[in-house]
Amino acid sequence: MPDSKRYAEDESECTVVLERYNTVLDELFAGADVYVITPLWTTEAEVPRSQAVTGYWQSLLVEDDPDPAFRTYCHLFVARRPWRRGCIDDLLRDIADDKVAGVLITDTRLLRIHHPYDGGADVFLATSEERDRVRERHADWLSRHPLGL
Repeated sequence: MPDSKRYAEDESECTVVLERYNTVLDELFAGADVYVITPLWTTEAEVPRSQAVTGYWQSLLVEDDPDPAFRTYCHLFVARRPWRRGCIDDLLRDIADDKVAGVLITDTRLLRIHHPYDGGADVFLATSEERDRVRERHADWLSRHPLGL
């Protein structure tokens, strides 16, 4: 967000957030298929029945507490789709509003990863040169905080 603001307060600010997400996603994935990986955290090892057939990929034990009541599992769901600007705007809006977290958008070879979150996004690229080019193109979008936060 402009001025390092974390949440959009109106539709015009939400438009800015979506425009920025989509601009970078276009640069990374235009003309390619992407995986959209969405996590679901639970205290159960089993995938919730309501989610079991919607792109289930795998489950990970995140917190292996001796007490089963405190174990945490992350169930990952993946959808492959051709990247088109705006094709996941509903999901991106939910991420920006902190309703969904931990989503990754990646090319099918897992060389480029976009991790949007409320207040921004992390972008992981194959080379430091590519990273630097993306950073330079969008330098005016970066936080002014000394640590980049």
